[in-house]
Amino acid sequence: MPNKISKHISWKEGVFSRTALRRGLDNTPNEKQLKCMKEIAESVFEPLRDWVGGPIKINSFFRGEPVNTAIGGSKTSQHMKGQAIDIDDTFGHKTNAEMYHYIKDNLDFDQLIWEFGDDKNPNWVHVSYVSHRPNRKRLTIAKKINGRTRYIHEAHS
Repeated sequence: MPNKISKHISWKEGVFSRTALRRGLDNTPNEKQLKCMKEIAESVFEPLRDWVGGPIKINSFFRGEPVNTAIGGSKTSQHMKGQAIDIDDTFGHKTNAEMYHYIKDNLDFDQLIWEFGDDKNPNWVHVSYVSHRPNRKRLTIAKKINGRTRYIHEAHS
């Protein structure tokens, strides 16, 4: 196990899951998943971190299939491939909205999701990145409608 995924993402941050700890689930990525984790870290997280100018909270990065199933994640979640990170403005250097727009306008990404919140600021931002095909630059808004999560896809940037 490496001790770092990238300059500003520790191994612990990359694989941390409260659900995995609570349920005794292994959340260790394989070589292919770790390669994808390093790619999104270098291509999206690190340039974003440089722009933000300080720490960014990682809510969720890698989720192995057992962990993803336990939390009720999408069966096709890119978190399971090491291709997605959920980030949050906990440290107050930039808002989630500012990070969302910076990624949208400046970085390559596969999917960018404005996760809940309101029209001014999402509760967190989901971003994914792939290297085996061109990234789709898909913009999505997640909303709760009648107690269910709905994903509304926006026009491409």
